[in-house]
Amino acid sequence: MRALALVCTLNASPAPSSSQLLASQVMAEFERLGVSGDIVRVVDHDVRAGVGLDMGDGDGWPALRAKVLAADILLLATPIWLGHPSSLCQRVLERLDAELSESDDQGRLLTYGKVAAVAVVGNEDGAHKVSADLFQGLDDVGFSLAPGAVTYWVGEAMRGTDYQDLEETPDAVASTTRTLAANTVHLARLLADHPYPAS
Repeated sequence: MRALALVCTLNASPAPSSSQLLASQVMAEFERLGVSGDIVRVVDHDVRAGVGLDMGDGDGWPALRAKVLAADILLLATPIWLGHPSSLCQRVLERLDAELSESDDQGRLLTYGKVAAVAVVGNEDGAHKVSADLFQGLDDVGFSLAPGAVTYWVGEAMRGTDYQDLEETPDAVASTTRTLAANTVHLARLLADHPYPAS
């Protein structure tokens, strides 16, 4: 099995990123469960605005889409900005909207059988709202979600401490991340053995 993390930080590589850090911790848990994968910062690719499979003129989405389709698990990692997922995370959902027009020879979306999870970081409350938005969007475009499919950390409001500034990962975050990984991998393996019926 393979996993892909799309990190939707607004910071281009190699700048530090709390979203990247939490995504890497989730991916490490996946690896511990026998699932390898890749971490990609969306901002490092020229992903065009739109809802098509390929917006042309050097659009970076088709290459990322190929990685999504090759993976069994998709992790979306985003910071909270003004109470919402980052603009890049919203763009990923908008580009995934094109999958609603794609199906296999049994009429199923190509995303059926793939499992999604979410990682959220921020310095304000809003992790539940952000994950709810992403859960609905991912479900709409065909991904399945296991129980506990989100891990998050939010710092104290109006303060400047980021997740990457912490000296160690809080126990609650580490435990939630382990649960996310275990349940997500379990569901992905179940769906690999028992695909959804023809549509």
